[in-house]
Amino acid sequence: MTAPAQPRTVTAAVLIIGNEILSGRTKDANLPWLAERLNAIGIRVMEARVIADIPDAIIAAVNETRARFDYVFTTGGIGPTHDDITSECVARAFGLPLVLNEEARGRLERHYPPGGLNEARLRMAHVPEGARLIDNPVSAAPGFQIANVFVMAGIPAVMQAMFDGLRHRLAGGRPMLSRTVAAHVGEGVIARDLGALQARYEDLEIGSYPFVRQSRFGASFVIRGTDAGRIAACAEELEAIIRRLGAEPIPE
Repeated sequence: MTAPAQPRTVTAAVLIIGNEILSGRTKDANLPWLAERLNAIGIRVMEARVIADIPDAIIAAVNETRARFDYVFTTGGIGPTHDDITSECVARAFGLPLVLNEEARGRLERHYPPGGLNEARLRMAHVPEGARLIDNPVSAAPGFQIANVFVMAGIPAVMQAMFDGLRHRLAGGRPMLSRTVAAHVGEGVIARDLGALQARYEDLEIGSYPFVRQSRFGASFVIRGTDAGRIAACAEELEAIIRRLGAEPIPE
């Protein structure tokens, strides 16, 4: 069976910045939310990293990912405290000065009561020279875009509001679709047939995820791709393989 020609895949990386994530103190909620929304507009998250609050590590991660992927999204590290160093590091990654953005300052002045925009809060108005602001309808302090890198807050509600405001800037491809078929069949039993199925459908991804349900071992097989017809055909063959092995497919 000949695989149809595939459109170019639009890719992204997510950089989650903050020692609090690495320590386990804070549980990241941004990656799954972002991955789902990006997939819906045809952008595939191909890599995600959690980066410590170390300047060299952030700079290296930004430069590596912006060269490899169509888009890079960072979360965290753009607040008013001394450990919020993402903006400075992104500026250094691009070889740009970090400057006071007058529009960002104006937004903060309008947000805080008179005299409330202190020196610490003013740090949030500094962005790389030439950056385009990302609106923050929740707490005013903006994120920013420089080339293909989008720098957003770490607080989930703020990050989500920022993303909803910038998504119109993104050019995606065809959304990734998926279909899951489960069965009480061991991975070792189906592995050879599953590998052969994958070889016949090179344009799709077939993942195997074992489980234990009601003390019985089995696996969920997830078929991913951009062509619904190809996914359906692959799922039909997979169900036939499962039946041939003496089990019954469980659609999920």
